Amino acid sequence: MKDPRGYRSATQAVRGGQRRGPHGEASEPIFTTSAFVYDSPESAEARFAGDEPGFMYSRYGNPTVRAFEERLALLEHADECRATASGMAAVSASMLSWLAAGDHVVASRALFGSCRYILEWVLPRFGIETTLINGADLDRWKASIRPNTVAFFFESPSNPLLELVDIAAVAEIARDAQRTNRSKQAIRVLVDNVFATPLLQRPLELGADVVVYSATKHIDGQGRVLGGALLGSKSFIEEELQPYLRITGPSLCPFYSWVLHKALETIHLRVGHQCDSAEGISHWMSEQAEVNRVLYPHHSSHPQYDLAQRQMARGSTIVSFELDGGRDAAFEFQRALRLIDISNNLGDSRSIVTHPATTTHSKLSVEARAELGICEGLVRLSGGLEDVSDLIEDLSRGLAAVSGMVEVR
Repeated sequence: MKDPRGYRSATQAVRGGQRRGPHGEASEPIFTTSAFVYDSPESAEARFAGDEPGFMYSRYGNPTVRAFEERLALLEHADECRATASGMAAVSASMLSWLAAGDHVVASRALFGSCRYILEWVLPRFGIETTLINGADLDRWKASIRPNTVAFFFESPSNPLLELVDIAAVAEIARDAQRTNRSKQAIRVLVDNVFATPLLQRPLELGADVVVYSATKHIDGQGRVLGGALLGSKSFIEEELQPYLRITGPSLCPFYSWVLHKALETIHLRVGHQCDSAEGISHWMSEQAEVNRVLYPHHSSHPQYDLAQRQMARGSTIVSFELDGGRDAAFEFQRALRLIDISNNLGDSRSIVTHPATTTHSKLSVEARAELGICEGLVRLSGGLEDVSDLIEDLSRGLAAVSGMVEVR
């Protein structure tokens, strides 16, 4: 087959990382093995020394896992990719694989709760400081740089308020800091791209250094497996990340890798439909009296609409909205739904609603949630593959229940 890098994205999603065995099977095989054998002791020695290609142990690498990594790297336009057992394993590895005591990280405060935990509780135990800022404020990135600042970390769009960070501008700030000697070494820009997927936004092309994913979300996108991925330069992946992964062992199992590899074949179809649904719902929601505000990057009411138009091909599969009546209204809304599931997942083939204040961001303090704008009436909706008319009918049922318990403006 022609080098898959010569094909367009949708073709790479189907053909990239293709590893057929000697039988010419149409669907790639699963290599469910813990270890590999060698033709001779000399061959074993050469592989461990890095002088001979091949696999040694599935904690170090596996043919099925490698196929998934190669396909995702093609979609992301990245030099290299490494898969992990979960999205949070990828997030933690993106920092713990190279940060050291005395380093300083600047991060957007608008993060998934578990990511905040790593920055606020895990890194300080190793002598690594973090400054949390308003990621949308470019001046705050500049002002927070210290001589020992080595990393910027953020989500864009963020969970659950879909706040954007100008990736290209922040990357330029990082580069400029070293040029002007404000930082002693290069500042590495790390981006959690889960809400955008490789199809809607490619941070590496905008100047980022490392991209992380929870592959559980849109990459599998069918609620079946856990997985994560990190993508970046060949030097970062092979020289800094790979030794950390080999020793600490957050390995993605071959079966899950195979599921994720096959799921990429349909990601264009799924994410396209989900974006259509989320966008349609955002417009419909903005006209409902029970809804105080709607947050969707490609809706003209979004405070960063112009940036979203420049930075993202579509507005994401997620739409968040705030209901009159706070927590009671949000709960009543969820109880009235008959089609849409209540779950803390997202990017799934089934549409899902979540109440962030009591689930995904419940471990944040009340003050931290208020600072982020995560109010008690906020609901996050992940659009699925159902007919959008059926979804709107179900959402109407939920809003009718809210209308019956609060005075609508």
